[in-house]
Amino acid sequence: MAIFQGKSTRKASGGRRRANRGKKKFELGREPAETRLGDKRLRKIRTRGGNEKLRLALNNKINVVDTNNQKSQTLEILNVIENKANPNYVRRNIITKGAVVETNVGKVKVTSRPGQDGVINGTLIQE
Repeated sequence: MAIFQGKSTRKASGGRRRANRGKKKFELGREPAETRLGDKRLRKIRTRGGNEKLRLALNNKINVVDTNNQKSQTLEILNVIENKANPNYVRRNIITKGAVVETNVGKVKVTSRPGQDGVINGTLIQE
């Protein structure tokens, strides 16, 4: 079944809204990327206008910026600690923007959107 991102068939009051046309291709959505831990694997997606978007399927590296001294380094992700998007993502080790991951330096908050950008960036959390 397709993911539809057009107008709902229901009004805010709960009444039925009658469609004056059918669904259009530009109103279709896609399943979320759900980036997991593992060796790096990208998926190419064709987007509107013939452009391409890189979806990150698996990765275990993160680009970390230490905000105190503005130094950046690439670290290995050990585990997903917290994810406010969905608590079940922690169990499945799914990385999204806002997730807190554990590295050998400390906890890191993800600031990029891995399913959209194809890379995981984050900032070190000071304890």
